[in-house]
Amino acid sequence: GHAQLPPPQNVTLLSKDFDMILTWTPGEGSPPDVTYTVRYESQERKDKWIKVPHCRNIHRTSCNLTCAISNIFLEVRARVKAVSGRFQSPWVESQFKRYYLDVELAPPVLNVNIKENLIHVNAYFPLATCVESLSWMYDLNLWEAGSEDKKQYEHNFRKDTVTINTTALRGNYCLSARSSFQSTDFKHSKFSKPVCVLLNHKG
Repeated sequence: GHAQLPPPQNVTLLSKDFDMILTWTPGEGSPPDVTYTVRYESQERKDKWIKVPHCRNIHRTSCNLTCAISNIFLEVRARVKAVSGRFQSPWVESQFKRYYLDVELAPPVLNVNIKENLIHVNAYFPLATCVESLSWMYDLNLWEAGSEDKKQYEHNFRKDTVTINTTALRGNYCLSARSSFQSTDFKHSKFSKPVCVLLNHKG
């Protein structure tokens, strides 16, 4: 029979920064020209392993499955095998995960626009197009630099602009936001790096 390739190791399905990604490490003693092929199966059709066209014969050791998954509300798992020439390894499977429940959020990027006595803030999310329609939200904090007292603007939808009247504010103010998402429980990311602005600065 054919000699087999060492199978991929540490095969893990994980969610990071809004994406669902399969990662692995090369099996010990893998040849340098080894490539990998990934498939996934969904809870609704067990034992039907679906091809992932963009993760066929790839050299890298990860595969972004976010938009390959046909139903983000169902549990899925993935598997990967190593291929080199006419040799291949056995498939190695990950654990089951569900995008909708297990998604891990990243902080949004803030776009801050100051016009006279108003600040307009938009939050930009690094989302894959297939999950844009979920009801992502963000919470925004505003505080005077050096102060612990934060004004909170909570539960803004992703596309919404938050407008803050700055007439009464003077000095250096900072803004920071976190992504949030309501599935069965409420989850949120860490806060973004603060963006600080000088307000009503004369001269």
